[in-house]
Amino acid sequence: MRSVYISMVLALVALSCKEQSNRASGEQMSVETATVVRDSVVAKRVFIATLQPNYAAVIQPRVSGYLSAKMFSNGMPVKRGQVIFRIDDRQQIANMLAAKADFETAKANAIEAQNNYNRAVPLVAIDAISQAQFDQYKAQYEAAKASTASAEQRLKNSELEVEYTTIISPINGVISASEAYVGDFVGPGSKFATLTRIENVDTLCVDIAIPMAQYLELSGRRSFTYDNKNLLSDITLQIADGSVYPYKGSYSYTKSAVADNEGTIVIVVTFPNPNYLLKSGQFARVTANVGGYIEHLTVPSSAVRQIQGVASVWVITADSVAEYRQVETVSNNGKRAAVKGLKAGERVALDGNAKLTNGQKVKVL
Repeated sequence: MRSVYISMVLALVALSCKEQSNRASGEQMSVETATVVRDSVVAKRVFIATLQPNYAAVIQPRVSGYLSAKMFSNGMPVKRGQVIFRIDDRQQIANMLAAKADFETAKANAIEAQNNYNRAVPLVAIDAISQAQFDQYKAQYEAAKASTASAEQRLKNSELEVEYTTIISPINGVISASEAYVGDFVGPGSKFATLTRIENVDTLCVDIAIPMAQYLELSGRRSFTYDNKNLLSDITLQIADGSVYPYKGSYSYTKSAVADNEGTIVIVVTFPNPNYLLKSGQFARVTANVGGYIEHLTVPSSAVRQIQGVASVWVITADSVAEYRQVETVSNNGKRAAVKGLKAGERVALDGNAKLTNGQKVKVL
């Protein structure tokens, strides 16, 4: 094993010496090149963000009482209408029964007042009773009707409070953990005024931030607009394992405020999530075509090198000399890259350009 290792080292040393000898003897490196051409391309952009729920519901109890049951598992999906909490309802039921008794009493008083009024109508017509007495019967009847309506409303309110002791999920989604436990006093004004939060994950959102200068250039506009429905197309999402998410994204809306001091436009796109494959808070790598087709200078993608965020190419001059040049990548679809910093008709080196040095004489294939 040791002898094999020594042989490999000696072979590498010999190869290195050969390359140095070739350079010293003036042997030129062979380089495959491509011509810089003008082409109409759409700008493809990659955006890094996190997935967010489309919307969320904050669960707050409407009545106060001791929590008697928690009927869900933390972090699990729940359905709209599913019971998630119960509050001890004995006090609310007692209030409802008292309100029902008051309502029945009010109805009985109203019936008596109505009968007195009905009997007084013919009597006042024949002057059997005074107008003042009739007015009194009428006023008592109107007051009894008002009292009945008020008692009925109190009864309905108390019935609602009984219903509120059963807390249901208002949406489909994933429910968060609750800090309140069975036996805790919950409700408005208590320590547990909020019980939990349910995030709808049938659809997830991603905020795409585009600097104002790029937005104006790519959209072909001179000013910001809130309707950017046609700005983005072919919106795809790369998930954690590197594969492309099977469902395409779609434009949702443009946020009204311009973010930070640099003037960044934030566009919200959504992705359907029928199988709950995506999770809220998950890292998102979104790729999208931005704007329409614009004429750019393009080169094969293999000609462009990216090192620590700096894009560069090796330009091969007319006298076959390698010239290092930094460029700005406008778009790169994996086959051709639209760049700034070159001229139409120039030649650029393709694969293997890492071995080139500035000013090196090469042999063009």
